[in-house]
Amino acid sequence: MPAIAVHGGAGVIPTAELTPERRQAFHAALEAALRAGFALMEAGGVSLDAVVAAVKVLEDDPLFNAGRGSVFTASGEHELDASIMDGSDLRAGSVTGVRQVRNPVELARLVMDRSPHVMLSGPGADDFAIEMGLEQVPNEYFSTERRRAELERHLRGEARSGDEAVLGTVGAVALDSHGNLAAATSTGGMTGKKWGRIGDSPIIGAGTYAANDCCAVSATGHGEYFIRAAVAHEIASLMRYRGMGVVAAADEVVMKQLVTLGGSGGVIAVGRDGSIAMPFNSPGMLRGAMDSSGRLETAILR
Repeated sequence: MPAIAVHGGAGVIPTAELTPERRQAFHAALEAALRAGFALMEAGGVSLDAVVAAVKVLEDDPLFNAGRGSVFTASGEHELDASIMDGSDLRAGSVTGVRQVRNPVELARLVMDRSPHVMLSGPGADDFAIEMGLEQVPNEYFSTERRRAELERHLRGEARSGDEAVLGTVGAVALDSHGNLAAATSTGGMTGKKWGRIGDSPIIGAGTYAANDCCAVSATGHGEYFIRAAVAHEIASLMRYRGMGVVAAADEVVMKQLVTLGGSGGVIAVGRDGSIAMPFNSPGMLRGAMDSSGRLETAILR
């Protein structure tokens, strides 16, 4: 029964920029995340632990816009967002605008498990992380030269190029052998973001949702549209109230509703029967899936 899917961002990924080395690195990172989560469930562990383990692999990899490798804000800093949801009881945890926690997904888990709240923001979230004993890093830890160059181009008003155009977010969804679903999402946001902008990744029901009666969902793309469409919850609602399977429901929202609004991106979703959906309406989405049938796949473009 165990099944897991991960994503590493959706958007425009020009084939000219996908060198053999870059392709290999993306595939290897996605597979490493899948194996980290699946191994826990295969040993009898729970889906919550699996999605945290998978997302941490991607947060620690500078290829992705989450954790180390996150994009810069307009002021030249990093503000990170993450969320998690437990499908067995609809508990959830979320953080936004954190600046010094190495793995924001771990902090979101602690907000869910160790606080009376669902969402914490900014300095308060960082203070909570210190109280919980999470690993702290200087804000510069998240910086890479590639992301700094992206910010400089953005501030000059130049068009994006290459994998910079990936609307970066990472996420994982999982179903364990106990029948429990979970989802987690983490991001560095948008290059050059101002005014404390928050996207869909830390918003339960938009970028992340999980419920054992239907599915677990993690989204990636232009967050403003995913918030307006309540994408993750909308997929769950189509399954609950119209009896749709996870593949049909995810396609309906990503390929029709989002397109009508003008939003681009995609989702990964796993149903309570272990079915996996990974639709996207952008030219590419970094994604992968693994399950107990022996399936193991990673992909970049359509």
